[in-house]
Amino acid sequence: QCTLWLRDRVYPGDLYYYITSFSIRVHIITWNVGSATPPDDITSLLGLNVGDGNTDMYIIGLQEVNSMINKRLKDALFTDQWSEVCMERLSPFGYVLVTSQRMQGVLLLVFAKYFHLPFLRGVQTETTRTGLGGYWGNKGGVSARMSVYGHTICFLNCHLPAHMENSDQRMEDFESILQQQQFEGQAATGVLDHDVVFWFGDLNFRIDDLEMQVVKSAIDNNKFSILWEKDQLNMAKDSETVLEGFQEGPLKFPPTYKFDVGTNTYDTSGKKRKPAWTDRILWRLRATAPAGAGKRGSISGLTSGAKVTQHNYRSHMEFTVSDHKPVSSIFTLQFPYKVDIPLVTIIVDDEWNSVADATAIFKLAPNYSRSSWDWIGLFKVGFKHYKDYVGYVWAKQEESDFLRQEHQVTFTEEELPKGSGDFILGYYSNNMSSIVGVTEPFQIVLPTSGDDTSSSDSSDVTSEDDSTVVMKMRSRSPSPRKGKHRGHPSGSRSRSGSPYQAQMKEVDVTKAPPPSTTAETDCKSIGGPAEGSSSHLSGPEEQEKNSQDPGV
Repeated sequence: QCTLWLRDRVYPGDLYYYITSFSIRVHIITWNVGSATPPDDITSLLGLNVGDGNTDMYIIGLQEVNSMINKRLKDALFTDQWSEVCMERLSPFGYVLVTSQRMQGVLLLVFAKYFHLPFLRGVQTETTRTGLGGYWGNKGGVSARMSVYGHTICFLNCHLPAHMENSDQRMEDFESILQQQQFEGQAATGVLDHDVVFWFGDLNFRIDDLEMQVVKSAIDNNKFSILWEKDQLNMAKDSETVLEGFQEGPLKFPPTYKFDVGTNTYDTSGKKRKPAWTDRILWRLRATAPAGAGKRGSISGLTSGAKVTQHNYRSHMEFTVSDHKPVSSIFTLQFPYKVDIPLVTIIVDDEWNSVADATAIFKLAPNYSRSSWDWIGLFKVGFKHYKDYVGYVWAKQEESDFLRQEHQVTFTEEELPKGSGDFILGYYSNNMSSIVGVTEPFQIVLPTSGDDTSSSDSSDVTSEDDSTVVMKMRSRSPSPRKGKHRGHPSGSRSRSGSPYQAQMKEVDVTKAPPPSTTAETDCKSIGGPAEGSSSHLSGPEEQEKNSQDPGV
């Protein structure tokens, strides 16, 4: 689907190419989990049993995640069960958690293939509470926005008010969420300012007018079109200005609410709730107003150049832990290509066979704003998120280095894994709070007298077969070809102390003990401290430990 031209090399050994358009494949899931614990196997929900390997990003929106006080306190210290099960299942296939945001029971997770990480920039999240007049987070919206290869995308997960009679309140809350959620930066400050918006969640719209028997008869006979005409959301599209431009695929699956837990039988309790499509996934392209048009302009194909193709839209009846069925949809997003290169290019050997080989060269793009607290992490193939590192070194910059195009770093023996395996290097930007450069997978084969183990917790969930899946993606990596660079440079030793201490005074940092080379992701939440930890900071992720709203 692209047109490709080759041009002269910009750097020796680096190949750059231009494409007229490019596309990414996005898999979106929404599920009201009804305070249930995760099922044993979510393979079919994620589509991993299909095995096409074409999905670039997973977006998972959950509602009614258990938010009892004791559960929330536990989740503040540990990764919540739903986030953990998603990471455990996706990480062996090369998917890394880009960002997450939770507001009580509303949880949003964004995953991407590791080689896309340098091109996902400006990642921000927002939350809006609408429960109890805006004071309670059981209802509301959680969003994540980012620039994907230069094009802005916003994912909005909502849980709107329940009950048949509250259709108008649902629209008011949705409009309030759109008004309140504002992002930093010059472009795409509001949700609808993005090139593409995906809106999904338990939107709670019901089927009006029709009696229970009529609804169930239409479901039993697969005559869903009878129900579409009375669906509150479909009817609102004709009258609500705020819904202008939102699109949705045909509802060719049975209503996803309300079921007896543990069954595929619609509600048999005394309440006998009428079945409804409460769980939905919609999208919207940013409109470009024609000359002389009003602010909103026309939606008839006058967009920012993006194109969205929906491949499927379905429910998953096999999951019975909740009174809702999960809903998923797969999209291809096609954009005009914008020439882009990683902000940081890392060059590394194909193999490290000794400690002396553990060096890497990195080059900075002219527009990259570097921080003295940037670091380069060593990640085992199948890592879960940027904190799941085996070891790291500071991307130290001396005053004499400012005019140099290439910089070299060296990993010490203490920062290397004990044994062998497949790894990548990732450059973490302190200013951007994200990985802005990665290598292709390479092998580390070091002599060892003990067992072949890795200090990264991801090794516990990454089998040899899983690593093979990721290794097959080498040709899609945005990193350049690797050259041979051996030996230790003078003056490029790693800084002692932890990247977390970037927010502390330098006088304290210099006195800090050397960091642990073990990622403690199994004993703390994303951005949270390890259980029993004190005010002492002990790893790179602590630098941002106060930057996320825990949603309490």
